[in-house]
Amino acid sequence: MTTPLILVNLKAYAEGMGERAVAIADTAETVSEESGVVIGVAPAFTDLAAIASRFSVPVYAQHVDGVAPGAYTGHVTAGQVKAAGATGTLINHSERRLTLADIDASLSAARSAGLKSVICTNNEATTAAAAALAPDYVAIEPPELIGTGVSVSRADPGIIERSVAAVQEVNPKVKVLTGAGISTGECVKIALELGTDGVLLASSVVKAKDPAAVLRNLVSLI
Repeated sequence: MTTPLILVNLKAYAEGMGERAVAIADTAETVSEESGVVIGVAPAFTDLAAIASRFSVPVYAQHVDGVAPGAYTGHVTAGQVKAAGATGTLINHSERRLTLADIDASLSAARSAGLKSVICTNNEATTAAAAALAPDYVAIEPPELIGTGVSVSRADPGIIERSVAAVQEVNPKVKVLTGAGISTGECVKIALELGTDGVLLASSVVKAKDPAAVLRNLVSLI
């Protein structure tokens, strides 16, 4: 996986499911090919296979449970999302918080299935703890800024710098994404200048009337 990475989380938004999810993935692939920037999508489980089978963009699950295949009704295993075509998964998103033991179990399951991993964190201390588990990425997202349109790269650049430093100290092989309020190319530019390897975002693309215009703006200063 080359960097920078722009990863679009479709969450459970009505604007990010079904044919709309497919359209966003199609747009992500087009803009990625135009710009040379890696743009991934994290659709709902119900759309994962349809998107992964049609497009070459990296497709991430929004979560996996740290359980092996078996009698786990209602759980989603890493093997299931891998079989559906996922290349990676989010773990511990602020809207799907896990205990440390569960994070470790989900990460181990993802690793065993050959999935890339993005552990989401909310401050530099949890970022350092996540880096110690050696995921592919940690994604720092102050929850109070998620969905506000106020970019963390502008509102609190210090948390990004401290998180990057913490990861470098603990495990320099782990890459860092930042999220919360990312909406423009300037936000992405600042995030990269602060030492991150990309961004994780959602509503600014998913809820946009013209997702292509937003994505082109996001990559415009890279």
